Amino acid sequence: MVYKIKFTRQFKKELKLAKKQGKNINKLFKIVDILAEKKVLDIKYKDHALISNYKGFRECHIEPDWLLIYKYYDDILVLSLSRLGSHSELF
Repeated sequence: MVYKIKFTRQFKKELKLAKKQGKNINKLFKIVDILAEKKVLDIKYKDHALISNYKGFRECHIEPDWLLIYKYYDDILVLSLSRLGSHSELF
């Protein structure tokens, strides 16, 4: 079962910025492919649930200070990519 990937408007802006910054976009989408199949990420990505304003969302580390915030909607099989950036940019 593969989840349909949805991009928030904010994510699209942050993806464009990441490309300008020379980030490895292929690395990002390898992780997204794993998530779309709802497989468990390798421990090196530090995948974990978020709290407070981001309750219900998850975060993983693409690189040490490059993060992906995402959320599963199991009832409609959608993986929503919400935010992308460094700790200081996101929190």
